[in-house]
Amino acid sequence: MPSITRRRPRNPDGRAAVEARVLAATERLLKEGIRFTDLGVQRIAAEAGVARSTFYTHFRDKSELLMRLAGTMRETSFDRIRDWDPGAPGDQLEVLSEVFVDVIRIYRTYAPVLAAVTEVAAYDETVRDYWAAGLQQFVARTVEALRAEQEAGRTPASIDVETASRLIVIGGDRFLADHVSATSADPDTDAAAARELAATWWYGVYRRPA
Repeated sequence: MPSITRRRPRNPDGRAAVEARVLAATERLLKEGIRFTDLGVQRIAAEAGVARSTFYTHFRDKSELLMRLAGTMRETSFDRIRDWDPGAPGDQLEVLSEVFVDVIRIYRTYAPVLAAVTEVAAYDETVRDYWAAGLQQFVARTVEALRAEQEAGRTPASIDVETASRLIVIGGDRFLADHVSATSADPDTDAAAARELAATWWYGVYRRPA
């Protein structure tokens, strides 16, 4: 694999601005319906108002560019869920439903990027492994949360937390991706989707009847 080590930029603020322009330009082109595979570096550079050579100064290739876009989406949505505390006082099913409303909003915002990840992951192992690694990190965090809930006596000890965590995290990610893809013209369905996903997590795992 080529090294991604680069010399420290002389103007980090300027570097960040250029990278932001390239990322924003790519998002715009994807929202126009252009498939990522058909989107050439020259087109991206032109949309961003930079030279093709400048693109390669900031990004090793298109895969790195896509992973940067996907990383923003992933961290924003995962952070929102990580903030949820199942053991906190109050109606946590309702709180979780509100969390998923926000997560669906994020998925909708980044729907073209998510579609590009799905498209490219089919043939690019680097992108596929990158997305899978992010999900596995969240699975691991969910395992910790469920074990803590078991120790507190709020989640049944009979639940296999590793299997259950994979089910709700990976299954939830695929449900959300399908939801924003299949119903992109009808966001009125988002609240119902959020409620059902929250109930699946809550009654199916976190507060499953003993």
